[in-house]
Formats: sequence, C-alpha cells, structure tokens
Amino acid sequence: MDSLIFAFNAVLPIVLVVALGYFIKRIKLVTVGTAKELNKIVFRVLLPANLFLSVYKIDSLASVNLTFVLFAVVATVALFALGLIYVRFATKEYSRRGALLQAVFRSNYALIGVSLVVEIFGESGSGSAALLAAFIVPLFNILAVITLTVFEPVAEGEEKHKISVKRIVIGILKNPLALSVFTGLAVLGIRACFVRFDLSFRLSDLSPVSSVLEMLSRSATPLALVALGAQFEFSAVKEMKREIISATVVRLIFVPLLALGSAVLFFRFTGPEYAALIAAFASPVAVSSVPMAQEMRGDATLAGQIVVWTTLFSSVSLFLFIFALRALGVLV
Repeated sequence: MDSLIFAFNAVLPIVLVVALGYFIKRIKLVTVGTAKELNKIVFRVLLPANLFLSVYKIDSLASVNLTFVLFAVVATVALFALGLIYVRFATKEYSRRGALLQAVFRSNYALIGVSLVVEIFGESGSGSAALLAAFIVPLFNILAVITLTVFEPVAEGEEKHKISVKRIVIGILKNPLALSVFTGLAVLGIRACFVRFDLSFRLSDLSPVSSVLEMLSRSATPLALVALGAQFEFSAVKEMKREIISATVVRLIFVPLLALGSAVLFFRFTGPEYAALIAAFASPVAVSSVPMAQEMRGDATLAGQIVVWTTLFSSVSLFLFIFALRALGVLV
C-alpha cells in the first residue's frame, strides 16, 4: 500500500499542473501560441540551467559504483538501439517516430528519481539516485538530439535530409541542452583542478550567479508542465490512438521488464540502487521531451500525448514493479 501511495503522490502533482495548463487555456488566459513560446524559454534557458547544475553538483567520482552506472548507461543505449527497430513497425508516419523513440529510452528520472529512493530508503539512500542523475539525464538528452535529428520531418518543398554523423554531431553541438551538459563537465573539470591545487573558489561563491541558476532550474519543470497542458488536445487522441497505446505499453511495461529484469538476474546492486533503476526505467516519459520535440521540428503533439498518458498510468505500473522487487527481496 505504501508503494501505491508513493506512486500516486509522485505522479498526481504532474497531472494536476498539466490540468492547470489545460484549464487556463480553456478560460483563454493563455493561447496555444503563448504555450509554444513558453516552451522555447523552457528549452533554451530553464532546462539548460537544470542540466548544468545536475552535472556540476557531482561531489566526487571516487565513491561511484562503476558497475551500477555502466549498467544504467549501457541499458539506456541498448533501449535506444531496440527503439530504432520498434518505431519502424509502430507507425508509418515518419515524423512521429522521433516522439515514439524518445518514449522508449527517455524517462522522467530528473523529477521522480531521487524522491522515489528517499521515499523507500530515506535520505541515506539518496546518494545513489543523485549520482545516477548526473550521468543518465545528460545521456537522455544527447540521445534525444540524435533521435530528433535522425527523424526530423521534411517540410514541403525541401529535399529529404541525408542521415550523417556530421549532421548529428552538429545538431548535438548546437543543442542548448547538450551544450549545458558539456559546459557543466568543463566547469566540473575546472573545479577538480582547483581542488588539486588547494584553491577554495567554487561557483557557489558567486552567490548571485548560483542563485539565478537555482531559480531557473526549479522553474523548468512546472513551466514545461503548464505549457504541455495548454497545448493538450483530447481531439488528437483518436488520430494518434495506435501510437499512444503502443508507446504507453512499451514505456511502462516492456522497458522496465527488460531493464529491471536484467539488473535482477545478472547483477547484485544495493536496495537504493535498484530503486534508482526503477525511477530510470519504469517512470513515465520525461516532460522535457515535449519542448525538445517542438524546437527540433518533431511531433510535439504526439510527444505531449505520450507524456500525459504514461504519467497517468505510471501510478499503477510503478506500484507493481516496486511491489515485485520488494517480493523478490532486492529492495532491502
């Protein structure tokens, strides 16, 4: 019952803020156009601040369980590869494949990860989840850039883009989220040099800069959710029914079964590490997949539908996976 209550409490705030966005659109407080402009701010300013801080806040790599981190990274890349096969059969609409592929590998770990581990194990177990976030969240975003570059739709009158490594690399280097990750790594390296030479200066010493980054970071998720709700249309469900059902089943059932099943069968992690893996592979699709799809000419409508429906049903699926791992004795 505690697991069900946690799963419900984890996703209910997300649903309510999306509903708020939908409501304020219905009462004409905002328009769909305004929501799209808000998504641009989220994508180009707020999410980069969030990602930069998630990388910069890595305290030390000395205590990293390398096997645990490598498993999560390899599993994510493997899911991405399997997703490339899945999307070819899931839809005939080329422009929708980017949104579907994001649903395979990109979870809402940034929002649910640490809170899930703390709910199950208390503050003492939060280190594993926070550490994994520094690796897995940037990876999600880099793979998302690759996904949306590969499946970028062609506008009328344009020639079909050739998929090339050069074009993908340029797309990553120009992407605000990827740039924020690389900047975070660079600043992290500078900080390590300061430690080595016994220099006490840190980014947090620049209090105004640090405070602004923190405020921008905290604003990213709620504003993205409001914009998502303001663009949500129930009329789109019928047209995209097949893709929505397919993505929801894959995200909430098949992906967790593959990833968590492999972790339990072939590895021996700690309880908090298994809980972090639940958050990484069994949570709904990341909210940030929507503004990224919009900015990179992907199908933002389908991406938004998938976020909403995977979030709604994840309260049940999260409970089932938590219950199953507890029954197996790994969440101890």
